[in-house]
Amino acid sequence: MTLGYLFSCEDEKYLSSADVKLRFSVDTVMFDTVFTTIGSTTQHLKIYNPYNQKVLISSIKLAKNGTSNFRLNVNGVSSNEVKNLEIAPFDSMYIFVEVTIDPSGQNLPLVVKDSIEFVTNSNRQDVDLVAWGQDFKLIRREILKNTTWTNEKPYLVYNYAYVDSNATLTIQPGTKIYFHKYAGLYVKGKVLAKGTVENPIFMYGDRLEDVYSDVPDQWNGVLLYSGSKNNEFANVEIKNAYIGLQVGNIENDGFSTVKLNNVKIQNMAYAGIFAMKSDIQANNCLITNCGFYAVALLVGGNYEFNHSTIANYWGGYSLKARTSPSLQIQNYLIIKDKKYIGDLTKANFGNCIITGNAINGNEVLLSKKNEALFNYKFDRCILQVADTFKTNSPEHFVNILRGKDADPKFIDPYKKFNFELDTLSSAKDAANKTISKLYPTDLKGRDRFLDNGPDIGALERQEKKSKK
Repeated sequence: MTLGYLFSCEDEKYLSSADVKLRFSVDTVMFDTVFTTIGSTTQHLKIYNPYNQKVLISSIKLAKNGTSNFRLNVNGVSSNEVKNLEIAPFDSMYIFVEVTIDPSGQNLPLVVKDSIEFVTNSNRQDVDLVAWGQDFKLIRREILKNTTWTNEKPYLVYNYAYVDSNATLTIQPGTKIYFHKYAGLYVKGKVLAKGTVENPIFMYGDRLEDVYSDVPDQWNGVLLYSGSKNNEFANVEIKNAYIGLQVGNIENDGFSTVKLNNVKIQNMAYAGIFAMKSDIQANNCLITNCGFYAVALLVGGNYEFNHSTIANYWGGYSLKARTSPSLQIQNYLIIKDKKYIGDLTKANFGNCIITGNAINGNEVLLSKKNEALFNYKFDRCILQVADTFKTNSPEHFVNILRGKDADPKFIDPYKKFNFELDTLSSAKDAANKTISKLYPTDLKGRDRFLDNGPDIGALERQEKKSKK
């Protein structure tokens, strides 16, 4: 399609020199990985007239025109070729670009290129367009029986993937699963997602552009219904959802069970782990930066967390400061005036860091109804809690580190989401060695016993062992 703009040249005075050159905001418009057949986000290019006279651009078009994968919107007009376009002195205009990439049938990044050509007073200029594409396997409203997802190609989930009762979804190491807006993985049966340190499993939103890399609420998350038993997640990263992992639900009878080893759950709009009347064994887990709770354990259950970092430095996504705690434990839940109560058989935390930036300074909330059991224990943990929070009960708190001298000193929890320990961290070499011997390597597979002692939390800072 070609659009022409007609001007009366009698009253128009354009800069006529053959040396006239436009200026551009970038010399290449780049697109990060785009799923094949799925349109990209819109990128833009700004063009400038640097002169004190009007400039008439004879032509703006895609070099490949009708065969291009790219689409243009020039100054509000959707067309891949626009003619006779005026820019006022020292003025500018936008060109918006989108791309859709055809499937390649291969699990290899493919590069799609074109360029935008500009002709001004017979002077030709161009701006390159480059996009990387990725072929994928589409899952759309699928009820899964016994199924294996492989790492051959990434998976793109629209609406939902539902693991049926008595069925098992096995996810191989290195598998990447992307979820469209409002999509989720819902499990009545069982999930065995066992990655390795070298080949983890990724569960992300499907917006792969850099601008979306840390934006929460891009998809719904993973839900293990009550009655879903023997789930396992190892070396899995879940990111940018509403609730990262919900374990159990009020509507269904029974409870859900899951083992988490070397699992990262980060950047959730509501909660990282949201559990109800369930059974969770979590080791070497990193749960960070959630809008309300990093971990919420409700309506009782049986929970054990070892060498885990629960750190909620939520910021930049809401104008309201966070008042909810990183960790909330309670043996009840009230929904629309209906009270649900369950026995908290166990909620044990060993060698864990529980911290964050809650406005009230309290990152642990314990709340109980006396009609049910409420058993919990923190052993050699760093707790960021208010001065009024009592930790003097040896039944519940053993060798706790708290207060100003107990800062874990993460390297950069706000901008780079780096929860490695600084060399001055109070967590260094401070763990209970008896617990550490059960988990001798950290989230990244590093040996906890190579230096003076194991560190509290999921990540070990390895330094040379001091000489005695």
